Amino acid sequence: MNDTPPLAEGYEISADPARVDAERVHRWLSTDAYWALGRDREKQDRAIAGSLNFGVYATASGEQAAGDQVAYARVVTDFATFAWLCDVYVDPAARGKGIGTALVAAVRDHLRPHGLRRILLATHDAHGVYEQVGFAPLEKPDQWMLLAF
Repeated sequence: MNDTPPLAEGYEISADPARVDAERVHRWLSTDAYWALGRDREKQDRAIAGSLNFGVYATASGEQAAGDQVAYARVVTDFATFAWLCDVYVDPAARGKGIGTALVAAVRDHLRPHGLRRILLATHDAHGVYEQVGFAPLEKPDQWMLLAF
């Protein structure tokens, strides 16, 4: 899929790690994201430091102040063969504007030139968002294994 959905007016996407509002991201994930509830700040900061980070930021006044981060995603990758998309989150006040879909498409497009064989993710409830930008269920889930601690 090559179509990149437009980002809602008044927002921009950036992969500049200096723009990530680590405190805000930690609050979102540790208090509202089912996969990261209770994650401590030190662990979140290490995750940010070891990942490729994307943010969506308000550019115009309105519900958010210019520069405020309204969404986040991070990617763990070797930039050669594999990537794991995780911690995708859109602030509740910014939902319903296609921001999540545009963010995931921007991540896909950012990674495309690296020639990765696959980008994986896990989701409990956002399959439709990811399907819009080309993700599909695993063809052979029986070939995948997990080591959980």
